[in-house]
Amino acid sequence: MREKIIIDCDPGQDDAVALFLAMASSDELDILGITAVAGNVPLELTQRNARIICDIAGNKDMSVYAGCSRPMLLNLVTAENVHGMSGLDGIDIYEPVKKIDETHAVDFIIETLKASTDKSITLVPTGPLTNIAMAIIKEPSILNNIKQIVLMGGAMREGGNLSPSAEFNILVDPHAAHVVFDSGLPIIVMSLDVTHQVLTTKERVAKISKINNPAAQATAGMLQFFARYDSAKYGFDGAPLHDPCTIAWLLEPDLFQGKPCHVSIETGSNLTMGHTAVDFWGIGNTKPNVTWMHTIDADGFYTLLTERLRNFA
Repeated sequence: MREKIIIDCDPGQDDAVALFLAMASSDELDILGITAVAGNVPLELTQRNARIICDIAGNKDMSVYAGCSRPMLLNLVTAENVHGMSGLDGIDIYEPVKKIDETHAVDFIIETLKASTDKSITLVPTGPLTNIAMAIIKEPSILNNIKQIVLMGGAMREGGNLSPSAEFNILVDPHAAHVVFDSGLPIIVMSLDVTHQVLTTKERVAKISKINNPAAQATAGMLQFFARYDSAKYGFDGAPLHDPCTIAWLLEPDLFQGKPCHVSIETGSNLTMGHTAVDFWGIGNTKPNVTWMHTIDADGFYTLLTERLRNFA
């Protein structure tokens, strides 16, 4: 049976690749809808970018919904310095044929979950958690119908990438992250600890660029642009490909190693706002609330991504 998922994202080149990977895996994944949130760039651009990706993938039937335009309490922080002013620099930007659905993303999430059976839908957030948290706050009964949340966010060993101690998705809306992490749901966390192992090396991108279809060519173009920021920042050979790790785990969980941990979100400190306090060794005698992924087979990940990109005509 195919896994029913809702992808909540803020494209972003890495979100875009996650969408391609999911759309290329229709035998395993049933994408019920794509919801956009403000994050890497403002909502006006993230929802447009999600629709561009649907166009490139030839996915005319996918529904895309625009959600929250700002975090729950804080002012929006974006990342054009990483993703470019469009959020998808590296490909041609245009007004997509695919139209936005008029339903608000939070309402779509609620309505879809309420219409489903118990614990039947997986949520896959790859941006700030605003849409997910607002859905939980607005209609707590939906918790019964969420199978699990597989998200990209946070860091332990890798520190932070937006501040010294916080990862971008969590720091942009730490209050939303607190709601989600405190929800009692099964949560799989793809943090910087994992994603910094999955580098877009020139060799890996070259293999993708040899695939002659629009999705693979767009992926190669986006990754070539995306690599320049983190290569300069970290001295890496390429950039960490964060968000597709969520989809890869759904497809091939054996690529990953993780550990049940308790994670708390810092919401009260200007210095460490958005920090994910991971009790990796059980020092606090707290009940685990997530599975914290810490290791990935990077070559296996890129083999999966490259093979799936060949599925596009």
